[in-house]
Amino acid sequence: MEETTHWHARLIAAWSEPQRGYHTLQHLDECLRLFDEVKAAGLMAWPDLVEMALWFHDAVYEPTASDNEERSADMAVQAVRDDEEAHEIARLIMLTKSHTPGDGIDDAWIIDIDLAILGQPWERVLEYEGQIRQEYSWVPPEVYREKRVEILHGFLDRKQLYRTDWARQRLEQPARENLRQLIGIVAASA
Repeated sequence: MEETTHWHARLIAAWSEPQRGYHTLQHLDECLRLFDEVKAAGLMAWPDLVEMALWFHDAVYEPTASDNEERSADMAVQAVRDDEEAHEIARLIMLTKSHTPGDGIDDAWIIDIDLAILGQPWERVLEYEGQIRQEYSWVPPEVYREKRVEILHGFLDRKQLYRTDWARQRLEQPARENLRQLIGIVAASA
């Protein structure tokens, strides 16, 4: 129990670091609430592993680094002593880097839950965009605008943004509308 308490406190501290704007306890809470909804519907094969992966998926987050997912996966492996489970949790975490599933039975769930923000009500999506800009405040406006539009287009240009039927039915259409609006707003920003 002491080990669990230690890791819980460590994760809460990590998700609360000052360099975070979007990748905060708010994002974790939103992911876990959606996870609870999906779990209650009995739609995941290994919900405990998905939940652990969600807790750790952005545990390490430094906006200037390119290895956040790798370091988050390493942290999860340290926390989970079982080699087989630790490997699967780390693998699920790594899927959040490209948001492309592998062959795992629950791969689509961690990706869809992580990207669910795009299909939220417009006010929350605008708040999210401001939080992302905050995390990248060190990037000059013209560079941020170009790269952010490129990223948003990358999501919009996917044949299907969400991989599960559950998420597609609830989030696909609002996410596409939100992405179109966000692209216009970011492209026009100074």
